[in-house]
Amino acid sequence: MTGQRQKTMHLIDEARQAGASQSKTCEIMAISARTYQRWADSLDKEDGRLTAKHDPANKLTELERQQMIKIANDPEYADLSPSKIVPMLADEGRYIASESSFYRVLKAAKQLSHRHRSKPARQIKKPRALTATAPNQLYSWDITYLPTAVRGLFFYLYLVMDIYSRKVVGWQVYEAESSALAADLMTDICQRERVAPGQVILHSDNGSPMKGASLLATLQGLGVMPSYSRPSVSNDNPYSESLFRTLKYRPEYPEHGFADLQGARIWVTGFVDWYNTQHLHSAIKLVTPQQRHSGEDKAILVNRKNVYQQAKAKNPIRWSGEIRNWDPITEVHLNPEKKEKKAG
Repeated sequence: MTGQRQKTMHLIDEARQAGASQSKTCEIMAISARTYQRWADSLDKEDGRLTAKHDPANKLTELERQQMIKIANDPEYADLSPSKIVPMLADEGRYIASESSFYRVLKAAKQLSHRHRSKPARQIKKPRALTATAPNQLYSWDITYLPTAVRGLFFYLYLVMDIYSRKVVGWQVYEAESSALAADLMTDICQRERVAPGQVILHSDNGSPMKGASLLATLQGLGVMPSYSRPSVSNDNPYSESLFRTLKYRPEYPEHGFADLQGARIWVTGFVDWYNTQHLHSAIKLVTPQQRHSGEDKAILVNRKNVYQQAKAKNPIRWSGEIRNWDPITEVHLNPEKKEKKAG
C-alpha cells in the first residue's frame, strides 16, 4: 500500500472517530466508500501476513513430547511428579525439558495424576444396610474423649449401645485406647446379655482399636460379626454420635474436666443409669431404653394408647384428628438404602 493511500485512510479513520460518517468523509477525500473498503480489506490481508503466528523456536517437537510421556511412565518415575522427575534426570546427566513443560505435556495426555503403578482414588462404598427387629441383634460402639483437669490429658470412654432398644449394654473408662481393652468389654457384654454366636452385629468406625487384632480375634471367638463405617464419615455411625452428644450436654457434665479416673467412672455410672432407666427416649416412643430392652414397652404403649382413646371418646370436641400414634417401633435401621423416587 502506497504512502498516500495510507495517509488518506488515516485521515478518514480520524474523521470517523470524531463522529463524521464514513460516506461523507470519503466524498470529501474524493474516493468512493467502496474504494475505502477495498483498501481496508487489503490492509487487513497485509497485516495478516505480517503478523502471522509462527511456532516459537523453543517449541517441543512431537518426538520430544512422546519421549517425556515415555519417561514419566517408566517404572522408576511412574509414581513421581515432574518436580521430582526433572531433578532425578539431571542427576543422571539428562535434561529433557523443564518441570512446567513436563506438567503441560502430562496434563494434555491426561497422565498428570495417575500413571502406571499409581492407582486412582478408590471409591468407598457405603456400609451395607442393617436392620434390628429385637434387642441384642445390632450393637453400635465408639470411643470418646473425657477431659481431665490437666490440659491435654484425657480419659477414654468405651461405650456400646443396642441400636434397637437404645440401651447402653456396656461401657468402661480407661486411660488409653486399646483393642485389648475393647475385647475385654465385649466379652463381658456378651456374657451378661447371653449373646449366642451369630446373634449380634457390632458396628463401629474405622479407628485402630476397632480393627485391632485383639478385638477381632475376640469377636471371632464370640461369634460377633463386625461392621464398619466409611473412613471419616460419622453419619455411618449416628447412634453412637447422638449418644455422646446427649452425654456431653448433660447439665452436670463437668465443665473443667474430671479430677481422676475414679471420678470419671463414677460420673459415667450415674449417666448410664439415668439414660437407661429414666430417660424417655423420643426415638422409641418415649419409653426408657431399659423398658424397650426388656420388652416392657409394649404393655406401656398399649396402656398409653387406651388412655388417649378413652380421653378422646369422653370429650371428642377437643380432638381435631386421630390420637397420637403409640404403636411400638418394630424395626430400627442403620445406613438404610435410599428409596428411589417414583417417576411422575
